[in-house]
Parts: sequence; C-alpha cells; structure tokens
Amino acid sequence: MSLASGILTSEPPGPLAGRAPLWVVRRRGISYRAGLELMDQAVAQVKSGGAETLLLFEHPPVITLGRSADRGHVLAQPEWLRRLGVEVVDTGRGGDVTYHGPGQLVGYPVLDLNPDRRDVYRYVRDLEEVLLRTLADFGIRGQRAAGRTGVWVGDGGARKIAAIGVRISRWVTSHGFALNLAPDLAHFGWIVPCGIADAGVSSMREALGHAPDWHEVERSLVRHLAELFEREVET
Repeated sequence: MSLASGILTSEPPGPLAGRAPLWVVRRRGISYRAGLELMDQAVAQVKSGGAETLLLFEHPPVITLGRSADRGHVLAQPEWLRRLGVEVVDTGRGGDVTYHGPGQLVGYPVLDLNPDRRDVYRYVRDLEEVLLRTLADFGIRGQRAAGRTGVWVGDGGARKIAAIGVRISRWVTSHGFALNLAPDLAHFGWIVPCGIADAGVSSMREALGHAPDWHEVERSLVRHLAELFEREVET
C-alpha cells in the first residue's frame, strides 16, 4: 500500500503463509476530517476486494458525536470551543460523545469480517482484548466493565482508559478505538465521555507515572491485533 497524495492504494500481496495481509498506516497530527477521508478510502478499497488496513492516528483536539449521541453531553459552550479551534463533528460510528486529542492513539481497523467473524458483539470484545493485551505489555491491568464497552482501570473499573465506537457495513469495519497514552485529561471535562457521568477517565501516563513511548505502544497494539485477527502485517 502507498499513501500518495492522501490516496490509499494497494499492490497485490505476495504469499503470506495463509494469512491475509494487513497494511498499517501511521499519521500523527492529522485532522479528524482528513483521517475520516482516509478511512472511507480504505473501506471502499476493502469492499472492492482490496487489502485490509489499520489506520493509527493522533488527532488535534476534536469532539465527535456517534449516531446515538446526546448533544447535551457536550458540556463546553460552542463559542468557547470555536475560540479554541475545537470542532464538534458528527460521525457514522456507534456510541455517544467522545474526545480525541494529542496524546491519544486512535485506531481505525478496516477489516473484512466475512465469512467467519460476522458477529458485532465478538468484534467489539476482540478490540477490547487487543487493548487489554497491549496494556498488559506495559504492566497495566485493564478490565472490562459489565454493560459498558471499552477498557477500564482502577478499583472496580472506575476510570476508562480506552474507548470503542465502531461501524460495520456489509461486514467491513470502520472507526474503532481510542487509547489514552498521555492526553490532557482535563479536556475530557468538555464532555460527558461516552455519555457515562458516573465514571472517570484515565491514561497510561496516570497508571505508570510517566508517558509511555508512543512507538512502543503502537508496535504492541499492531502485534496483538494481527495475532488475534490472524493477519500478516505489512507497512
């Protein structure tokens, strides 16, 4: 795959011991809207029979609304957000309100779940498992919370460290997850994160006492996703 002029293209893959290839595209500082454009191109590529892609991005500050979002969960005043240059963007993913910003690793796996992984519940649990394994590599004990998506830390899973919101069309996935490495946690006060008012937000920096190495986290996450979904990584 190449990323020429912002266009995703792929070349025919060679033999990969029976595993489908997974291309990984990394971009830090990319705007949320530009990231969505690349994601949509990757989705179209997979639907037309092309290779699957994992997009790993870091966005400038942005607030995003899922299909079931309550706009009342955006707590900051619109004029104040405009002065800060923070957009509020409607998206096609599931879920409520989320925040993305520097220090947060946002992943968009564009995968074809046909023919044997056509199960939305399983897919979300698989993404949680990838994140749990990634955190464990850094000595962080992540947890699932009953009745809530994402990955949590702290006693009883009191604080969310990774959010998940996906879209699946013709069993091709888009959107995905956001893992908090070292964002400014005060920015989550602009919203009711994921519409959950009785839980906090955490980060790997808070859990470790220092910010983890971005590239090490990426490598861990890519490895676990490829293993769990039985893909062969291409870059």
